[in-house]
Amino acid sequence: MPVTVDHDVRRREVAEAVWRVLADTGFAGLSMRAVARELGATTGLLTHYFGSKRELVQHALEVVHERTAPRMAAAGEGVGGLEGLRLRLRAVLVEDEEAAVLSKVWVGFWDLALADAELGRSEAARYERWRERLRPLVDEAIDAGDLNGELNGELEGGRETIVDILTAFTHGLVVQALFDPDRFPVERQYAALDALLAALS
Repeated sequence: MPVTVDHDVRRREVAEAVWRVLADTGFAGLSMRAVARELGATTGLLTHYFGSKRELVQHALEVVHERTAPRMAAAGEGVGGLEGLRLRLRAVLVEDEEAAVLSKVWVGFWDLALADAELGRSEAARYERWRERLRPLVDEAIDAGDLNGELNGELEGGRETIVDILTAFTHGLVVQALFDPDRFPVERQYAALDALLAALS
């Protein structure tokens, strides 16, 4: 009798193997062969799920999103204004080993996204979704007088400038923490973020 395969279970197994490869090597080491080796299977089995390297990369992005989404969703939940903004931004930083792995994977993906127009558009859209999550909190902080909403001399431009500064600063800080963790332990990252928020007040 033919063996019955639970495709949902197998897909989860593939997803876990993809994640282990990403955690070890980043996107640079992601290949059908590497995932098959991690899974203890043949590349032929993987081609049943992925017709190309692009499809494998897209699945890898889904896996990373599944790993990242709960952390982001829980950050600052139910907290608004400046404090909610602070908590949301802290969740991006390299707070622990799990965050370090997630950050290394995302930074590794940038190389692919810069060389591939479609992936680049996907990453740009992801950043826009992130900015959209920050805007209401920035608005609340401006309304409360905790942030200066007129950095450019008018409110709308000031808000967008703040959102852009916070996005660029936190992700730049992540890169610094990955390259030099001794200089940028989590406490120093928090202090740098707090100093920026104070400067924008």
